Amino acid sequence: MSKYLLNKFLFTVDRDPELVERYRHSPAELVTWWEENVANSLLNSHTAEASTWQAFTGQERTALVAHDHVALFELGAHPFLTLTLFIAMFERDNAEPLEYQKAYGAALAHLTLPYPDITT
Repeated sequence: MSKYLLNKFLFTVDRDPELVERYRHSPAELVTWWEENVANSLLNSHTAEASTWQAFTGQERTALVAHDHVALFELGAHPFLTLTLFIAMFERDNAEPLEYQKAYGAALAHLTLPYPDITT
């Protein structure tokens, strides 16, 4: 399991409107593409340097494809990264202000301290 890789995915996708839309509409395709093309590049690097060993686990891939922010949090993804990305993808589907954010929080309400470790 790589909390770093989960958080890198959430961070990089959230910062590109085209990737946000691809993730919203074709999550399996985007997760596969991102893992093959971005996962092993250095974050915010302008050089051709890259690693070769990082990959999602089956659990991580499943949670990403399902847009399952609860499972992602339980796997160690930072909740602010999932919240900002998922707001970009799903807030527009709600009629009331903060409706998505409230549903996001309610889905995590069953968790109690100590929360899963989100350090990378």
